[in-house]
Amino acid sequence: MREQYGLAGLDESDLAATPMAQFAAWFDAWASTNPFDANLATVATVGADGWPQSRAVLVKGADQRGFVFHTNRNSAKGVAMETSGRAALTFVWREIERQIRVVGDVEHLPDDESDDYFASRPRGAQIGAWASDQSAVLASRGELEQHWDAAEERFPEDIPRPAHWGGYLIRPRSVEFWQGRPNRLHDRLRYRRVDDGWVVERLAP
Repeated sequence: MREQYGLAGLDESDLAATPMAQFAAWFDAWASTNPFDANLATVATVGADGWPQSRAVLVKGADQRGFVFHTNRNSAKGVAMETSGRAALTFVWREIERQIRVVGDVEHLPDDESDDYFASRPRGAQIGAWASDQSAVLASRGELEQHWDAAEERFPEDIPRPAHWGGYLIRPRSVEFWQGRPNRLHDRLRYRRVDDGWVVERLAP
């Protein structure tokens, strides 16, 4: 597939002026392959206990500000991000031998943007946001289903966004673009924020 999409090595002269512009170019190339959940990424956090955790999320936006995803803010990842204000994202697109690694500061997405996205979700997903105390221990599957039934009865029509659920914006401090090359001499080019701009550094594979 790498040859099919004409993917050559990655050179500094190939890069866009900003990491978000470069991400957009790479994402469009990846999305053109019609993968399942093209926006799937792994988000990593470190809790107050010092232990790292990672999990898959769907990134719902990427613009000049950074990367957006939504979750229960009382979940393990939500609490970790609220505490540290930091997170990392990794996109792995194995079929085209590309990986993107992001490290950045985390902040809440504005409420109106979280409201708009929540309103666009299917009703079942909206009910689920109310029914699940994400990351909490459950006595049984039946307990979760009881929470679901209660939420569905509580909201027979429009469902408001729960106060504990919303979007996060990861503003990148660094974004690394990895391109697979023969003999494991891969290209790794990293944008690193300096003051109000970016420097690009080549890293050893």
